[in-house]
Amino acid sequence: MNLDLVNEIKSDVCVEFLTKETLKKHKQKKLLEKAGFEAAQDTLCFLHEKGILACGVEALESDCIRSAASQAIKALKSSKNESASFPVDAKNLEAVVEGVILGGYDYNRYKSESKEATLQDIYLTCKDIKKLSKAFEEAVIIAESTCFTRDIVNTTPEDLHPASFAEIAKELARENKLTCNVLGEDDLRKEKMESMLAVGRASRHESQLIHLAYKPKKAKKIISLVGKGLTYDSGGLSLKPATSMVTMKMDKAGACAVLGMIKAASELKLDVEIHAFIGAVENMIGGDAYKPDDVLVTRSKKTVEVRNTDAEGRLVLCDVLDYAQDKVKADYIFDFATLTGACMVALGQYTTGVMGHSNKLKHDLFTAADKSGELIGALPFNRHLKKLLKSEIADLSNVASKPYGGAITAGLFLDNFIKDENKEKWLHFDIAGSAYTESPWDCNVYGATGAGVRLISSFLKELK
Repeated sequence: MNLDLVNEIKSDVCVEFLTKETLKKHKQKKLLEKAGFEAAQDTLCFLHEKGILACGVEALESDCIRSAASQAIKALKSSKNESASFPVDAKNLEAVVEGVILGGYDYNRYKSESKEATLQDIYLTCKDIKKLSKAFEEAVIIAESTCFTRDIVNTTPEDLHPASFAEIAKELARENKLTCNVLGEDDLRKEKMESMLAVGRASRHESQLIHLAYKPKKAKKIISLVGKGLTYDSGGLSLKPATSMVTMKMDKAGACAVLGMIKAASELKLDVEIHAFIGAVENMIGGDAYKPDDVLVTRSKKTVEVRNTDAEGRLVLCDVLDYAQDKVKADYIFDFATLTGACMVALGQYTTGVMGHSNKLKHDLFTAADKSGELIGALPFNRHLKKLLKSEIADLSNVASKPYGGAITAGLFLDNFIKDENKEKWLHFDIAGSAYTESPWDCNVYGATGAGVRLISSFLKELK
């Protein structure tokens, strides 16, 4: 499917976004009303004989336009039309691009036969191409980087394991002129990353630490992005129920998002130095699996009592975060992880949980979230929850002693591995709910959503 920005075009179908108010003034008002169209959000009405696809929106705002555009592209792909056009302006361009690309996303790698859509060309029509061309190109890069992230998350664990994850990173580095360094298990032992190594011990696939870097000549800031890359999580010896294991290919979504972020930044040619650190590990069962009651010595030398092997992501991240802080003196450190089901309980499945010490930094991310269309919610740290991580035999436990505030106690666990000088620079993003969906919503189809890529791209674009 081709996407172009043009002055005007004669396409098979013209898509129009209509509110209840603009419907009243539409030239095809009678036909639309006869068809029962009332311009409610995300409702559609095809006037085939007129070449019009009417899309209902609550308001002519980005969130409404994005969602409606995603519904429109699905309807167009199931039709027999070869081309369609969407009118755009400076206010809705990004939303339309995201709606079309993200809403029209398909993942057919494992289908024996994939249905070819008749639709071939999508045109965005505007009066002044020069004025909008840069914004158009940027929106396409960010949306395609989000789809790149989705592709990796959706890949099955048999095909995407730590070693093949490293190959994807190397290929991205070659294509986008990034530097890439991969540490295998011998290197991890030299780095004394025994916590990360323990999690992957029962897998037939070697754990990998991947470090990608994008270094423009005159960087304004340096950002470290850290991703949890559990290519599959069985829960280890604290085995997940069978139904909970389905979709656990998505436990690498934080790492995949980090790849999408550095891809977008490098293609946007942002003057921000980016370092992506990924802990790629598979948590399996076997005679060599790490166990509840084990005490692990992390890279930072802090000791952790294992009370649940399904709380494994934090055991990987604590070593990777420590490594990242030693290797790069960053202005900001953000980690992304499908860390806790508790985050979904707290915020719902659509919203990313954000934790950290800096209210200013959280405020800046909320601003970026509003612009990007991603949903985030802050979860507050407090000293009382911190006490729940106390261990009688080690420096701390990998799970809290009470089942409340689980997303926050997971973030507080990671906080133990953030150096004092970096406390105000760090934010933790729990994308357990927002990274994957089995029910389409907004511009997200079944499967991976690419959560985090649009958010961080928006943040990076505004950095000064």
